[in-house]
Amino acid sequence: MNLSNRVAIVTGGGRGIGRTIALKLAEVGATVVVNDIGEASPVGSVAEEIKAMGGQSLAVLADVSSSSDVARLVEETIAAYGKVDILVNNAGIARDQLIIRMSDEDWDRVLSVNLKGAFLCARAVLRHMIKQRWGRIISIASIVGLVGNPGQANYASAKAGIIGFTRTVAKEVAARGITANAIAPGFIDTEMTQRLEEDWKQQLKKQIPLGYFGSPCDVAEAVAFLASEEARYITGQVLSVDGGMAGAWL
Repeated sequence: MNLSNRVAIVTGGGRGIGRTIALKLAEVGATVVVNDIGEASPVGSVAEEIKAMGGQSLAVLADVSSSSDVARLVEETIAAYGKVDILVNNAGIARDQLIIRMSDEDWDRVLSVNLKGAFLCARAVLRHMIKQRWGRIISIASIVGLVGNPGQANYASAKAGIIGFTRTVAKEVAARGITANAIAPGFIDTEMTQRLEEDWKQQLKKQIPLGYFGSPCDVAEAVAFLASEEARYITGQVLSVDGGMAGAWL
C-alpha cells in the first residue's frame, strides 16, 4: 500500500484507535490532518510523531458535531495541502445507560457526535472529492451497530446509522470515483478494555472465536487498505474487525 501524495483527515485522532490510524496512514505515505476536540487533546503530539517519522501533518481542534467547526477543519486542510483525498470518520463518544434511565442529553450527544459528525465531515469533504473525481470515506462503526448491546442504545443506534449512511454515500458518489466503506471493530485492546475486571475480560474473550482482543493496529491496517488503490473496487461494505465475534452472534 502506498498513499504518497494523498491527504487524509482523521477525526478523533488524538488517542486510541484514531491515533493508531493516523500513524499508520502516515507510515504508508499520506499527509495526515489529525483532528480532535478540547484544549487537552493530544492531537499536537500525534502530529509531531508523524513529523518525526519524516511525514507531513497538521493538528486541528474541531468539534465534528458543529457544522462551522467541520467547515473550518476542511478549510484548514485545503489551505495547507490543497486537497483532501481520504476522510476517516473515527470521532466518537459513549454515554452508556439502560434505556429506561437514559437522558435526552445522553441520547442526543452520542448521536450528534457519532452519527451527525460523520455526516457533516463527509458532506464537507465530498465537495472537494467530487471535483477531483477521487476519494475515500472510511467510517468507524462497531460490532454493537450490527448486534446491539444492553446499556448502549444510543451508541448502537449511532453505529448502525453509520452503516446505513455509508452504504447510501457509496451509491451516491460511486460514479465520481469515490468509495465509502465502514469498519466495525469488536473488542479492541484500548484504555477502555484495559479498565475492565479480569474476570469480565475472560468472559468476553470466550465469545470471540479467535479468543483474544484485537489491537488498534488491526483496525488501522484495515483503514489503510480501504484507503488504497488496492481497494478501488470495494465500496458500500462493512468490514468486521472482531475476531469472528459478529458472525458468532448473528
